[in-house]
Amino acid sequence: MRIDIITVLPEILESPFSHSIIKRAQEKGLAEIHIHNLRDFSEDKHRRVDDYSFGKGAGMVMAIQPVEKAIESLKAERNYDEIIFTTPDGDVFNQKEANNLSMMKNIIILCGHYKGIDQRIRDFYITKEISVGDYVLTGGELAAAIITDAVVRLIPGVLSDETSALTDSFQDNLLSPPVYTRPAEYKGMKVPEILLSGNDKLVDDWKQEQAIERTKKLRPDLYKKYLED
Repeated sequence: MRIDIITVLPEILESPFSHSIIKRAQEKGLAEIHIHNLRDFSEDKHRRVDDYSFGKGAGMVMAIQPVEKAIESLKAERNYDEIIFTTPDGDVFNQKEANNLSMMKNIIILCGHYKGIDQRIRDFYITKEISVGDYVLTGGELAAAIITDAVVRLIPGVLSDETSALTDSFQDNLLSPPVYTRPAEYKGMKVPEILLSGNDKLVDDWKQEQAIERTKKLRPDLYKKYLED
């Protein structure tokens, strides 16, 4: 899978993709992550990528020219399944969307910035708009990192235990059940006996019950979706 990220601040994205699982995914050749500096596509002599908005209004706007050139240069090299724009007014990112994106071959993520982007880019180039929550960040770089991390870890072969990702929270509209590790007793605090029973069927049933109860208590909105499915 190849992910091309277009950003005004490429430095912010250097660390998230240089460590841990995402780094190993790239070393294994399972994922390619390419960061593109939007200023490299600007035809302005000062490499500007923003301008004032028509009709007044506070804040600067990402200009159409450098964004169009960046996207077109990438599209000239390969076909893309999705061209994503990170924006507070996009569809809220979730595990289902991460699953869908993980099955794609090539995607572009355009990091939002300033007060927004020239609407013509959204109208003619963007195929999907994604938000990571109902709040506003300084830029879309952190959102791009979140999306990339959530997607790449789902690619087969990235995790040493592929079933791990399939049992994460939200996969079945349920939160994960509580987990424990050794020692079985610590300062009087004990692991539930059923987890020490060795009976896989009973353990699986217990985990499912716990997942349902946790979701019902902590995320009633998610529990409703679980019942509907």
